[in-house]
Amino acid sequence: MAGSDPHKMIAQADNLTTLSSTRWTADWSSATSLYEQAANRFRVAKDYERSKAAYEKASKGQEMLASPWDAAKHMESAANMAKELRNWREVVSFSRRASELYIECGRPQPASDALAKGARALEEIMPEEAIQLYTDAITILEEDGGGQMTFDLYRSATAVYIKLEKYSDAAPLQLKLGLAASKCNATNSQCKAYLSAIIIYLYTNDYKQAEMCYNDCSQIDAFCKSDQNRCASNLLAAYSDGDIEEIKRIAQSSSISNLDHSMIRLARKLPTGDVSALKGNTARQEDQPLDENDLT
Repeated sequence: MAGSDPHKMIAQADNLTTLSSTRWTADWSSATSLYEQAANRFRVAKDYERSKAAYEKASKGQEMLASPWDAAKHMESAANMAKELRNWREVVSFSRRASELYIECGRPQPASDALAKGARALEEIMPEEAIQLYTDAITILEEDGGGQMTFDLYRSATAVYIKLEKYSDAAPLQLKLGLAASKCNATNSQCKAYLSAIIIYLYTNDYKQAEMCYNDCSQIDAFCKSDQNRCASNLLAAYSDGDIEEIKRIAQSSSISNLDHSMIRLARKLPTGDVSALKGNTARQEDQPLDENDLT
């Protein structure tokens, strides 16, 4: 008998799943129970490498027993052990496999959650992979009609893009969040997302793109009537006037303070460019004489 020794449990379980002249069928039920017990004992002993391997075998055992839910749970545990070992590639592969198993048993929410957990573990170490995991987690929920559950995933992915200074990716992702929120009638989240996109463009000193974004979003009735719209309008007007103090004052407003932390940090750093030059350009455009032949 294996007793309580996890090493002996693994050896006994391996023997139960190995075919021979005297064993024509594998006893996956008994073996899987032993793998599970061994994995837990190794984990408690902080032997994460052996625990990880045992959880992998337990997951395979549950698959052989036609139980993808339990197989997925064990694969998530293996991902946790890989995280403890700082084996980031295995965190990715185990998280993805867990997600696939949850999908197999028709559970999109935990499938998305498995990817999101992996993404959070990877944000600092493998940020690009984290973004991809967040994106795939969003896709699973949206394809299942669970768009209202994606908001935090969009925000997390945006925050990673900002850490990477990939602002040209961060702003469109906020606009996608706004669209997802509009489909769920989540007006507050929708308007916050649009204001956030405008702030990102201003942070990159792209006033023209910020203004275009504002004009496009203002075609949407919910945003047009919102506090976030008024905040964005005032912010753009301050830029147009070259009023640095007003820009800083607006950045301290409640509409900004109620955004996600990554957006607040960007807003509090505004302006990042020479707004006096912008004021000069605006004034020159206003002073240009009307061309009677230009009917556009």
